[in-house]
Amino acid sequence: MTLILDESETLSVVSELFSKEFEVSFSTKLIGGADEPLYLPKNRPGGFSLLKFRSDFVSSALHEISHWCIAGERRRKLKDFGYWYCPDGRSEVEQEAFELVEVRPQALEWMFSNASNHSFSISLDNLAMKGHGFDSCNFLQAVTQQIIDWCSSDNMPPRGLQFLNALSFYFHTNPRSIDLYLFEGL
Repeated sequence: MTLILDESETLSVVSELFSKEFEVSFSTKLIGGADEPLYLPKNRPGGFSLLKFRSDFVSSALHEISHWCIAGERRRKLKDFGYWYCPDGRSEVEQEAFELVEVRPQALEWMFSNASNHSFSISLDNLAMKGHGFDSCNFLQAVTQQIIDWCSSDNMPPRGLQFLNALSFYFHTNPRSIDLYLFEGL
């Protein structure tokens, strides 16, 4: 039977599972309560990398975990994985660049959300673009296609698959069912 928890209980489970799966093996701690998400690589031998997520939001934790699961060894040595961040109010070109790098993390976040029975909303992260001709449909299609590719093959990022399996085992879910990733309800 599928397990459904409230927001704080889900966050507690997500944090515990991340710690169990990765804290020792990858020297990384997941930390909530941040004003803004931030990844800080460990700065000394024996130290820990810190993966900070916004406030105490499950969605923020899952999103930051997805970035971490995708980042390779080189990127995990860089603050915020070496990514640029252009704030709200991006131009169309900047928005397209943002969407290009966000397809895989949002696909993985969506799968993590389904695995933990948590709602998911696609994020263009640009409130200023509403009503200015930007089209989120292509981005949603790209995210969905990435999920379909991962569900129908064995090329999912290894840490992503490890965490997805941990979540789905705990919550008794099947997040690799393609039927879960339909456009309705987003």
